[in-house]
Amino acid sequence: MTDHVYRLIEVVGSSETSIEDAIQSAITKASSTIRHIRWFEVVETRGQVENGRVHYYQVTMKVGFAVEDENVHLQP
Repeated sequence: MTDHVYRLIEVVGSSETSIEDAIQSAITKASSTIRHIRWFEVVETRGQVENGRVHYYQVTMKVGFAVEDENVHLQP
């Protein structure tokens, strides 16, 4: 059985539409350069208000991804 090892990064997503869209856009963009993303946690939510209406949603997220096994065999 292989032990699972994860790395943790922080990303920020934004959207004019919704918090959910801000989350999805951050995960989609991160997935284009990071393999094996397994989970996320929203740690902060912010927004920008213009003329009394929400104009932008922004989320800061922790994103966890599995560290790959390298199958390196060391000689004793």
